Amino acid sequence: MLYSPVESPMSSTVSFLTESTLSIVLHVLGIFVVALLVNRLLRTASNSLVKPAASQSRTEQLREQRTRMLAQTIYSVASKVIWVVAVLTALDQFGINPVPSLIVLAVAGVAASMGAQHVIRDVIAGFYIVSEDQFAAGDTVQIADYYGKIEQLTLRRTVLRDARGALVSIANGEIHSVANLSRDWSQSFVDIGLAPEVSLEKPMAALEAAAAELRSDPSWSQALVDGPRVLGVQSYDRNATVVRLQVRTAPTRQDEVTRELRRRIQIEFQKQAIPLASVARFELTNPQPLPGRDPQTVSPQ
Repeated sequence: MLYSPVESPMSSTVSFLTESTLSIVLHVLGIFVVALLVNRLLRTASNSLVKPAASQSRTEQLREQRTRMLAQTIYSVASKVIWVVAVLTALDQFGINPVPSLIVLAVAGVAASMGAQHVIRDVIAGFYIVSEDQFAAGDTVQIADYYGKIEQLTLRRTVLRDARGALVSIANGEIHSVANLSRDWSQSFVDIGLAPEVSLEKPMAALEAAAAELRSDPSWSQALVDGPRVLGVQSYDRNATVVRLQVRTAPTRQDEVTRELRRRIQIEFQKQAIPLASVARFELTNPQPLPGRDPQTVSPQ
């Protein structure tokens, strides 16, 4: 007769604990493997946000650094969230209820968001500024009443130097609209006031000659995108006939180009003795005397 061995309570307990421990370890290992894979996918997705510099210019290099910083920030924050979720999920496998921890984290997050809502608003606005490439360090912009060159751009604030040389710090959350004057091309207009009694044929020919001379100058042609071109009569009254010219230039070079264009127009007008609109002079003769004063002739300067 064969007798089957009788398992002792101790051996069955050890077997159960071994199987239970192995199951827990496998579950926890699976959780962390999934978290690791999600982190790898997140790293790939964040790297796709980086825009490589199209050239070796300082602006392009700064733009690449900015997008790289943005991608690193997104990855860092999202990675921490993933690992926190993984740890809380693993705690549940050991019989530890993660709900109290989640409640504590939620309360702490709400308190932090209420105390730093302006900072969060600025960071979110900065994220959109960077991701949409609205402007970059080195660009010349106008933000509300502030006009100047961007010195520094972070996720929280924008720093520009205005025409006075002052550094102006603007919270990104306060930026509702921005005019970027450094993209693609810039444009400027030059108005020339002519004496109203002068025929337009000769002045228009002189303006065309000055514009053609500027276009053909190698030292200035690289700064020009289109023009200068004579648009025609902008306004006409008894004081002056205003003729307008238009010129498009490389970004931020419109001021120096228009100054040079005005100089060449002045030289051309002086060569051809073309009169400009003059300021009317007048004299008051025999005005009504003021009380206590003798009548006199007033000749304004």
